[in-house]
Order: sequence, then C-alpha cells, then structure tokens
Amino acid sequence: MNFGGWRMNLDRLQIRLETLMSDDQYYYEPARGHGLPHDPFNAIIGPRPIGWISSQDAEGRLNLAPYSFFNAFNYTPPIIGFASVGRKDSLNNIERTGEFAWNLVTRPLAEAMNQSCAAVSPEVDEFELSNLTPVASRRIAVPRVAQSPVSFECKVTQILQLQGANGDTVPTWLVLGEVVAVHIAKALLKDGIYDTAAAEPVLRGGGPADYFQPGPESLFRMWRPSMN
Repeated sequence: MNFGGWRMNLDRLQIRLETLMSDDQYYYEPARGHGLPHDPFNAIIGPRPIGWISSQDAEGRLNLAPYSFFNAFNYTPPIIGFASVGRKDSLNNIERTGEFAWNLVTRPLAEAMNQSCAAVSPEVDEFELSNLTPVASRRIAVPRVAQSPVSFECKVTQILQLQGANGDTVPTWLVLGEVVAVHIAKALLKDGIYDTAAAEPVLRGGGPADYFQPGPESLFRMWRPSMN
C-alpha cells in the first residue's frame, strides 16, 4: 500500500475541509501544500521588479541572468539584493569577485531578458546568447547591459543562506550589494525627476509566464500624513 500517497491525499482533503469553513477566504498552510493548480505565493507578492544581474568569474567569463526575487533594501547607502534559489552561476561568480551589476529590464528588452535565463553551462556568455552588448562599468570590473537605460554598479556587502523557522538552512542565498555607481539615460529624467513609467519597466508576475508593464495611467499619489 502506498501510505505516502494516501497521506498526501488526506492532507489535501483536510485543506479543502478547512477551506469550506469560510465562504470568502481560502486558507492553507504552505508546509502542507496549497491545494491549488499553481502556488499563489509568487502571484500574491507581485508584480515584482526583476533583478537582471550581470557578473563574471575569476577568469573574466561573463554571466547574465534574471532573478524574480529582487528589491531595494536601504537608502543610505543604497543597498539592493536578490535571492538565488539554488546555487547558480551568478552566486558562484559574485562570491569570488565581490561585484555585480543590476540592469533594468524594459519592455523592448523583455525577450532578451527571457533568453538570458536559459539553462546553459557556466562557460556560455548570456550577453552573446541574448544578442546584448556588454559595456564597461566605472567602479567595478563587471560590465553592464549597454541596451538597458538604467544600471547599478554594486559591491557585495553580505551573502546570507536562508533558513526556515525551525532553523534548518534552505538552498537559497540572499545576495546584498551596495550601489556604488548609477547610470540613467537622460531621457528618463523629467525636470530632474526620474520618470518610472517612461522607462517601460517589466515586472514579474506569479504565473509561470506572467509579466506586467506599469504605465502612466496606473500612477496615483498619496502624501504622508503630517503629525501636528
């Protein structure tokens, strides 16, 4: 008898029974499975900016890869970070060199970004694979994507292996880096203010192939309340 399969079906039935207890909310515990056709976690925490990370190994071989777990973490000094789920080439390179560059993914670059996430061997140059041009940085040895209108040069501050609530480590590493140089296409500066929508940024959705592009029509403003 397949007790493992029987137990899994029982857990799914329990999730469904708990769901029936509420008419307007779906409830699940991730450790026991979500019981849905596709894990909603990525879709709920989204859309997210894409960490399009360029790096190079100790011999100068280039790597370019997108990461969907990416964001900014601090103002001064500016710190950004991305998570490598599994030990990827980017992580290996950055551990050795202590440097990386972030490149903004725009709608015209979406297909090239997608091409750069192909599962290829470490010696393959994703710049060449994606028909992109590496351009020299000023403060780091790692090149940037010439076609991207915005890029950051970064030096590593921390590399942390994540762990669960029980203290067990998981095969995911958070790479944090200080932004030491910023490149912005002047056309994106309107009266000195960076125009987010004009850059046509691409954001990662939650489905296996879902992306979003925010436009000016989605802009609204709220000012922080003043404390009198």
